[in-house]
Amino acid sequence: MKDILNEQNRHWFNEKKEYVKREKFQILLKYLPLKQVITITGIRRCGKSTLAKMAINHLIENGTNPINILFINLEQPYFLEYQNDATFLDKIYEEYLKLANPTGKTYVIFDEIQFFDNWEVFIKSKYESSDIKFIVTGSNSSMLSSELATMLTGRSLNIHLDTFSFKEFLDYKNIDYSSELMQIKNKIQIARAKEEYLKWGGFYEVFGIEDKFTKKSLLISYARNIIYRDIVPRYNIRNSQTVEKLFFYLLNNATTILNYTTLSKTFELSDKTIKEYISYFEETFAMKRIDKYHTKPKERIKSVKKIYIKDNGFLQIAPKKAPNLGTLLENSIYNYLSSKTEDISYLKDTYEIDFYDEKTLFQVSYNIEDDKTKQRELRAFEHFKKENQKAKLITFDTNEEIKDIEIVSFERFIFNDD
Repeated sequence: MKDILNEQNRHWFNEKKEYVKREKFQILLKYLPLKQVITITGIRRCGKSTLAKMAINHLIENGTNPINILFINLEQPYFLEYQNDATFLDKIYEEYLKLANPTGKTYVIFDEIQFFDNWEVFIKSKYESSDIKFIVTGSNSSMLSSELATMLTGRSLNIHLDTFSFKEFLDYKNIDYSSELMQIKNKIQIARAKEEYLKWGGFYEVFGIEDKFTKKSLLISYARNIIYRDIVPRYNIRNSQTVEKLFFYLLNNATTILNYTTLSKTFELSDKTIKEYISYFEETFAMKRIDKYHTKPKERIKSVKKIYIKDNGFLQIAPKKAPNLGTLLENSIYNYLSSKTEDISYLKDTYEIDFYDEKTLFQVSYNIEDDKTKQRELRAFEHFKKENQKAKLITFDTNEEIKDIEIVSFERFIFNDD
């Protein structure tokens, strides 16, 4: 145990690592002085651990004694045999106290805490009786389940972290987009970054790899880790290979309407089971279904769903074919919008609007040079748009305005969105 503590807490020995700026770090800074437990949720490999380690750097830079900060990755193999015993978390903490002998307030970061059953019981007991600031990370939305919410009511603040946004990707590449002047100056660099980002997504470890085969291999390993480490053991699934096949099948159907009957026949599973498996993909932040808009909540719940993938990189490992450019753009726009609000739906009857957030109609079309394509998209707005309602047609690289419809390129939409 002592070796693990030393190995995972190199900051005790004045070892420091710098990290790429993340937008959510500012929220974390606001939460750090508060008593509440900070929960950081997000898909595997999106940077949850790194965000927590950025907090460690900040605390030390602002006077916190390094030995007063404990970081533990609970996915470490040593802890596997104790995952059904939440009291072992107390043993870890007690071992830390003996080894480091901190005085005063301590900061405890439990990384991937969902691997321990009933972890919230331990957190609550310490929260009430000790001067500990907890930060916990997890790759499953069940961390925020009703049971946890009830137990930690008023005691936790959540930060949801996605893979790198386009702006964060530009920061990684040191491309300045801070003003319109710099956007014009760096237009070519931004355009190249845009193509790369739309194709390969926002997983940090993928950024530094040049070889396409290696990129795909890494993304496949991420997908299989989600399936075989986060889903199959948690939900005691026996036919794990079917879950994997469904996952990769859905990658081929990103941005399209889900047909549960077809999926049921294809995989020889009931509609109920198909829906359960897709819900597991959602709980691990790999995919998301959106409703068809309706003024009545019950009708929205019953509506046919569209499926989106939470990082564009996964679209490159779809088994049948590479995604078309329109799919890449639409999926990326969904991920951007969903980072701003959870209330996203689509509109469809005679025409279709890709996204609606109760305020703005968003349509996505990679290229509108063809007049028929342009007119089709504009007619959809005319069909649905109400007076004084905003309408944006997001394209790969076209910027213009037609009547009261804003036609905007991907990067300008991201840079100017308010």
